[in-house]
Amino acid sequence: MNRYIMNRYILRFNTTNKNSRSNFLDIKSGKKKIETRAATTKYRDIKKGSLLVFVCGKEKFEKTVKKAKIFKTISSMVKVYPPNKIMPDISSVRELRKAYFSYPRYKEKIKKFGLVALEL
Repeated sequence: MNRYIMNRYILRFNTTNKNSRSNFLDIKSGKKKIETRAATTKYRDIKKGSLLVFVCGKEKFEKTVKKAKIFKTISSMVKVYPPNKIMPDISSVRELRKAYFSYPRYKEKIKKFGLVALEL
């Protein structure tokens, strides 16, 4: 099997969720430099050099991971990455936590798996 294909991950964004769409566009423009996901088995193996395919509806683009790190909590992650690097329109840990918990089952997923932060 081609090694390049093994290191390719598809990250989907919900077209009907305004925040999700905004994150997609911020990554595409380069405004958002850190993408995070709950570190479930689907995302926890993403490493430096992995190719990410970002998809929102019919739009898609690719970025390569410069660095990947798993954090157990939001608090430990913001010691390394300020909230506005993760979500450009957010300036506090409280707002960041609120944004994460607005996604379905994210509070439980973060508690169980932690977060993976992907530098783009």
